Amino acid sequence: MKEVIEIKDSDLKILLQRPTVNPYRQAAYQVWQRLKWDLTPEAWRSRHHLQAIRDHYRSQKAVIICNGPSLLKTNLDLLQNTYTFGLNKINLIFDKSNFRPSCIVAMNELVIEQNTDFYNQTRIPLFLNSKSIHLVKKSANTIFLHSSSQKKFARDCSMSVSEGGTVTFIAMQLAFHMGFQEIALVGCDHSFSVTGFSGLVVESEEKDDSHFDPNYFAGGAKWMLPDLRFSEMSYELAKRVFIASGRRIVNATEGGQLEIFERVSLSDFLK
Repeated sequence: MKEVIEIKDSDLKILLQRPTVNPYRQAAYQVWQRLKWDLTPEAWRSRHHLQAIRDHYRSQKAVIICNGPSLLKTNLDLLQNTYTFGLNKINLIFDKSNFRPSCIVAMNELVIEQNTDFYNQTRIPLFLNSKSIHLVKKSANTIFLHSSSQKKFARDCSMSVSEGGTVTFIAMQLAFHMGFQEIALVGCDHSFSVTGFSGLVVESEEKDDSHFDPNYFAGGAKWMLPDLRFSEMSYELAKRVFIASGRRIVNATEGGQLEIFERVSLSDFLK
C-alpha cells in the first residue's frame, strides 16, 4: 500500500508559484513599481523630508521600541530625553504608560490596515510603507518609504529601504540615515508562541501571547508569520554596517532570544 502524502496549504502555495526564476521579470516589476511611486507628488515630498533629516542626529543615541512581551518589563520612563522609534502598534501601550515614541515605523500592509484609525489621527511622526498611501491620509507628520526587494542595508533611506523580514530592520536603517551613533533595542524577544510556515498569512487566535498586548493580533485578525532566520540575517548585516561605520547596536531587552548584539542594560546604555 502506498503511503498517502498530505499536501498542506502552505506547500500548495509554493507549487502554484511560477516554476522558473526569471530575473528579467523581477527587474521589470521592480522598475515599474519604482516609477509608479516616483510619479506621485507624495514621493517627492517624502523624499525631500528624508533628505532633510539625514544625519540630523549625528553622534546621538536612540532606542528602538520593539513589541515583544518583555516590553512590559522595560522602564520606559528612562526614555524621556532619548529619541525613540516605536514600531507598528506601539500605540496599544499608551493606555498603560505615559510613554510616547518620537516616531512610529510600520511597513507591513496588514498592520497598517488594522491600525489606520490611529495613524490618521496621531500627530506623532510616522514612517509608513508607500503601498499604504491609499489607507493613510497625507499629512505633514507622515513620511512614506518605498520598499525594495534588494537584500541590502540602506544607509541613505531617501530612495528605498529593504524590509529584511522585520520592521526592526527598517528602524535600524532609519536610525543610521538620521545619524545616530548608538542604538539600543528593547522588547525584542525574537520568539513567537505561534509556529508555522514563515511569511504565511494566518488568522490569529482569541489572545496574542507573542506581543506586549493580548489584543495585538487577536480575534481572528490576519497577520504574517515571522521569518526569524531572515530577520537574523538582516540583524547581522545591520551589525556589520554599524561596526564598519564606527557605530554600534546593542540589545537592552529584558530577556528574549536575540543574542546577535551585545547585551547591556537600558540604564547603562543611556548613561
